[in-house]
Amino acid sequence: MNSDPRKKRSPLRGIRVLVGRARHQASALSSGLRALGARVIEIPFIEIRKPRSYAPLDTALRHLDQYDWLILTSVNGVEALWGRAGKLRIPKKSFSHLRLAAIGPATRKAISVRGLKVHVVPKEYVAESVVDSLRGQVNGQRVLLARAKVARDVIPRELRKLGAEVDVVEAYETVLPRASGAKLRNLLKKNWVALLGGQLGHGARASRVSGSRLLLDGVCLASIGPVTSSTLREIGLRADIEAGQYTIPGLIDAIADYQIATVAKRSGL
Repeated sequence: MNSDPRKKRSPLRGIRVLVGRARHQASALSSGLRALGARVIEIPFIEIRKPRSYAPLDTALRHLDQYDWLILTSVNGVEALWGRAGKLRIPKKSFSHLRLAAIGPATRKAISVRGLKVHVVPKEYVAESVVDSLRGQVNGQRVLLARAKVARDVIPRELRKLGAEVDVVEAYETVLPRASGAKLRNLLKKNWVALLGGQLGHGARASRVSGSRLLLDGVCLASIGPVTSSTLREIGLRADIEAGQYTIPGLIDAIADYQIATVAKRSGL
């Protein structure tokens, strides 16, 4: 049986990693990092909540026959939409005529396990690639985009330019967990704050976030893709590591590769 040789070498042994994913989604990333020897600390930076009003989503679900496409950009969106469809007793057959687009493999899997076919998955798992994948397919079509309350407007804006009629409905919202701020501050006081720890590279410089001065010198920041990296830059930070494939396995690989390269450089290899 083949196995990843990096697991035997445990390239992240002794490295402390702060995982900021929502609590119910952190397990895959955390377990993958632990398998490579990392000491993982989980403090969720976001919490998934139901929308303040289900009215727009309910209206869309009750009129699925009026749509040609359904676009889902996250597993959270899939779970929220199907959960609400269940509450409304919307049968699976109501989705059968729709062409479905999913932003990545995790979203595609979440849709597929519910017995529906995904017709489009872009080559890169970002909004711009979704638009590119739908060129020539949506002119004159009606598109339903179910997503978080706050999200980039690339998909609806660009699809409208391509001739689509796009309805955007809020399926869920993300908020900052109150308890996480205190936990993170406590972590900083103990000098534990680390996204790959002080052993890795030069890391990011100090930045003011939510009024608190977080000293991140010597800390390495890892991003799952270019959108997250861009957001970091907007708040004065930078991604020392960016996943080549914008997935959890891709992020784990990028972190491991970075550490292996760092150790090799220090060893003069």
